[in-house]
Amino acid sequence: MPRQEKSSAAAAPDPVLQRYAAQFRALRAQLAELGFFCKGTVLARRMTCGKSACACATEPARRHGPYFEWTYKLAGKTVNVRLAPDAVAAYRAGTAEWRRLRVLLTRLENLSRRAIRRQTRS
Repeated sequence: MPRQEKSSAAAAPDPVLQRYAAQFRALRAQLAELGFFCKGTVLARRMTCGKSACACATEPARRHGPYFEWTYKLAGKTVNVRLAPDAVAAYRAGTAEWRRLRVLLTRLENLSRRAIRRQTRS
């Protein structure tokens, strides 16, 4: 039984899909470059001590601190972790990497959706 030849238009690779594939590979390479990450926010808080004679009770600029906290959600609950001053930079870097991860995943998802739509269109 002779084989049917496909038309040359169907055999030619789609340049748009090739571009999507190249963009996808570039985004995956960026994923591989990510460092440690943690979800949440690093906050610097200034507190009042509760003593009525202390300057912090009347002047907001003279509150005690800053005290650093890492805040994140776990099972629908907010969790606050007090941080030592030397740990703040690591947690800030981790939360920045988390935001970068989320951006990359969103871009990968959008690109994948366009590529799949392009592959399956008639």
